[in-house]
Amino acid sequence: MLVLSRKNGQKIVINDNIEITILESRFDNCKIAIEAPRDVKIYREEVYKQIQLSNKMGNKASVDVVDSLAIFVNETSEVKKKTNKVIIKKK
Repeated sequence: MLVLSRKNGQKIVINDNIEITILESRFDNCKIAIEAPRDVKIYREEVYKQIQLSNKMGNKASVDVVDSLAIFVNETSEVKKKTNKVIIKKK
């Protein structure tokens, strides 16, 4: 981890296309501005963690739905096998 000290108005540049500016710093609060390309996703940590949790829950739900559907299809196939009758017509 890189730790830097910056004063108000000073900047940090990341990868030639992301610029972080210290707007205001006092007491235990700091305001920053981030300039980055539109395709770079920037989140506050608490929002990012919530997104990750939602994604995990969504993936689990998807797996549960697929499993339930597989069981349903399997059971339906078994019922069809039991109820299918072969009818032979004589001429």
